[in-house]
Amino acid sequence: MVSNRCKMAVKEELNKLGLHYILVELGEVEIMEDLTLEQRAQLGADLLLSGLELMEDRKGILIEKIKNAIIEMVHYSEDNLKTNFSDYLSEKLHYDYTYLANLFSEVQGTTIGQFIIAHKVERIKELITYGELNISEIAWKLNYSSVAHLSNQFKKMTGLTPTHFKQLKEKRRSPIEEVGNLPEN
Repeated sequence: MVSNRCKMAVKEELNKLGLHYILVELGEVEIMEDLTLEQRAQLGADLLLSGLELMEDRKGILIEKIKNAIIEMVHYSEDNLKTNFSDYLSEKLHYDYTYLANLFSEVQGTTIGQFIIAHKVERIKELITYGELNISEIAWKLNYSSVAHLSNQFKKMTGLTPTHFKQLKEKRRSPIEEVGNLPEN
């Protein structure tokens, strides 16, 4: 789950099955009942219809928690991104960053750093589109060392300068769920 819409979809599916939830957060659900095999299968099938997946594998769950922590910080945090991502992830998930980074690379085929950059670039697109902040303010908000650093990273990822992107109305943003994932064959 990577958005509030996903959380609403999960709550709806749990309600349909008559299950009572204690917690529905990004990437995590806690319910009061013990699920029968039939309920688990039904929930999994219903979630798939909504484009979501019921995960039970510990590594997969940890990968989702890493992704959700990054998405929360980049897309939903009102604070400036001054926190070191490796420290943030280690603290939040209670694992050594090296372990998280190796696991993420192994499972996702990309690094945590590349995933973070992809999301920061998507956030830059969003902020440029809204037009409330100039490029200098965006660089400061997303903790870039300079406007040049932001511009270079943005151009490397999109092929456009931030200024050129602002001029192009046809270039649309990607859904958060698709950012940083390898294209499916």
